[in-house]
Parts: sequence; C-alpha cells; structure tokens
Amino acid sequence: MGFIQAFKGAIGGMFADQWKDFLTVPDGLPATAALFPAVPRGTNAGRGSNVRGSQSIITNGSRILVPEGYGLVTVLDGKATGFITEAGGYEFQGDAPDSKSVFAGDDVMSSTVGMSWERFKFGGRPTSQQLAFFVNLKEIPDNRFGTQSEIYWDDAYLNAQVGALARGSYTMRILDPLLFVHNYVPASFITENAGVFDFSDPDNPAGNQLFREVVSSLAAAFSRYTNDPDKGNRITRIQSDAVGFAQSLAAVVEEDYRWSSDRGLAIVKVAIASIEYDQNTRALLNDVQKADALSGNRSQSFMNQAVARGVQGAGENGGGQGLAMMGMGMNATGGIVQPSQAQTPPGLNFGNQQGQQQGQPAQAQPAESQSAGPSDGAPVDGASGSAPAADDPVAKLGQYKQMLDQGLISQEDYDEAKKKALGL
Repeated sequence: MGFIQAFKGAIGGMFADQWKDFLTVPDGLPATAALFPAVPRGTNAGRGSNVRGSQSIITNGSRILVPEGYGLVTVLDGKATGFITEAGGYEFQGDAPDSKSVFAGDDVMSSTVGMSWERFKFGGRPTSQQLAFFVNLKEIPDNRFGTQSEIYWDDAYLNAQVGALARGSYTMRILDPLLFVHNYVPASFITENAGVFDFSDPDNPAGNQLFREVVSSLAAAFSRYTNDPDKGNRITRIQSDAVGFAQSLAAVVEEDYRWSSDRGLAIVKVAIASIEYDQNTRALLNDVQKADALSGNRSQSFMNQAVARGVQGAGENGGGQGLAMMGMGMNATGGIVQPSQAQTPPGLNFGNQQGQQQGQPAQAQPAESQSAGPSDGAPVDGASGSAPAADDPVAKLGQYKQMLDQGLISQEDYDEAKKKALGL
C-alpha cells in the first residue's frame, strides 16, 4: 500500500488542468525551515477525494505534489509509512496492490535512507488516514553562531596558545530525512496541526541545541584546521576558506555529537564574519608577519633584524668603537662575520689590547721585538708565523663590504668607512 506515481518532475501539460486540488509545500517558508506539514492547494479547498480537507492529513485519493528540493514523509503513530524524494505528482491509495511506500529514485539518498526505512517504518497495516510532512532537502543557510568570550587553542604554527572571539554562520543539509524526523525532531512537530520546524526560531529548543553544540566545537575546529600538517594552514586563512574550515568543524561536531550518524545532519559550509584575536595573539601574529617578510628562517630573521638595528645605532652614537662592540656581540652569538673571515681594521679595535688609549698613536717597538717569536706574546699567523696585516686597507674594505652585503651597515656607513680606510 502507499503511493501511485502519476508523473515525474514539475507539474505541467494536462496535469495542470486535471490537478485542481492537491497537497504541497506551504508558501512563505523561511530558508531555515526544515520540516513542515503538507497544506491543501486548489479550487476545492484542497479536498479532492479527501473529504476531510484538513492540513497535513491524507486519505485514499489524496493527490500530492512534491517539488524539487523537498521530500515527503507520511507518519502514523510516530512511525514512517511512506517516503518520497522524487519530484512529481502522486496519488495516495492505501489499498491499491500496485502502490509503493518509497520513491527515492536512484540518487545517493536512496541508498542512504534504505536502512533507515527498514528501521523506522510502520510495523503493522496502516489505516487509510496518514499525516504528511515535507522535509527540506536543500542546503539550509544562515545558521548563525557567535562566542561571548574568547576561545583558546594550541597553535602548532605559532607554537603558542592563541585566543579569539568569533562569529559567523554555517549551512547544513539533511542527509537522511527519516533519521532526522525520528531521532531529532520533537514529537510536537509530527502531530496534526503541527507548526514549522525552523532552525533559526529562538523558541525551537532543538535548533538552539545545535547552536550550542557548534559554539562548543569551535575551539577544537580551529585547532584541527590550523594544525593540519598536510595543508599547512594558518589561522589567518580561515576566513577565506569556507569549505576547508567547514570540514574541520563538521569532523569535530560528528566526533562529539554524531550529527550525521544519529541525526542525519551535516555541516556544508562555514562563513566567518569576524575573528577578533586577543592582545597576546595579535602581538604574536605581528612578530610572525615581520619575520616571514624578512626570511623563511624565522629565528635567523629576528637575529639579523636585531643586529642590523644595533649596528645602525652604534654607528650613529659611537662611531667605529660602537661598530667594534657590535662585532664582538655577533661573534659571541655565532655571529654573521667570523674573525677568520677578515682582519679587524683600525677603528674597530677591541679596547686597544696593547694598552694604548683610543686616538693615541701606538708606541714604536724595538727591532728585536718586531722579529720576536711566539714566546714574546706577539700574535702570529698560524701557517707562516708572520704577524697579520692589521693595517691592510684591502682586508678592511673586504670586511666592510661583507657587512654591507649582509645588511648590517648602511651604504652611508660603508662609504664613510671606505674613506677612513683609504685615508681620504
């Protein structure tokens, strides 16, 4: 027993003239409406062969038009007696031998609802009177969410805990209408003269429950998205990746609340309207942005930036001696200019190791001192035993040029040092 299919697709042709009375989807539904009673439409108050003519009630001879994007569920005593997802016109004949209970076509949903039908269908022989409800099979938009306080998660890319306020909306779809109706919709919405089940209705406790579950899943969804090693995602990309973040949020919701397996629901897309990071997170993002702009190696970028600023300040405030002290600092930290790469030019001496005051000429040494061996304490070149060419202008210019190329001094600093080295 059940329905006889009169035609498929939109009503037209001779059916437009013959079907003067039928039941179908009500007018003026909000886009967030999920379940609602079938309503009569036509010249005879929707009665046709159904002499009762009541909303949501069908009897033998009732004609029903199922539009595209909707499914029809007939219910008796809280159990399903019929299910239709193929758009078209149908006539209900409870005692017809060629009638069918299910018209699900050959799409993906037909296999999805097969097990649910066997689970929830009416066990006995239904009477001729049924309750008929339409289910919205379209993508249901504008399900809004927002956090009243910061949510926090550990972010692997930033290597710190981050926090933010977030608000936005998501779209969802009813994947299994039978599972949705039997497991989640309150009984008050599948009775005679029931109202519209609207997800956005503030007085709908079932809709409000979904809102709270989404909000409580946001922190874990942010963490899942930003810590995905395969995608290399960052929190700054979430607002432009509606599908990617929706997958993360849907996965968390399914793990924690089993939307799909228990309720027949799934999140499709998420639109983040705004993310307001807390003060610490904003400062961290600012530092990372600067570091990424300088180099891919973040720690080395911070080092280079700090050294460059120090060199500039030393050049402005302390001249050559200030530059020398920065050189000592670089060498102490595994520096950028190693002592073996170039000799220390005049003006970059490390505190006048031989005791002379800055600006005073070095005292002349006796001839035998100048030729003395290592036991006299004079530094020697390890290979040849000769003293390093401390006054070699070529060596000095080489060191200055290397510092210029590495961004440690400016072009003006280099030009000035060049003049001094050449005695200009």
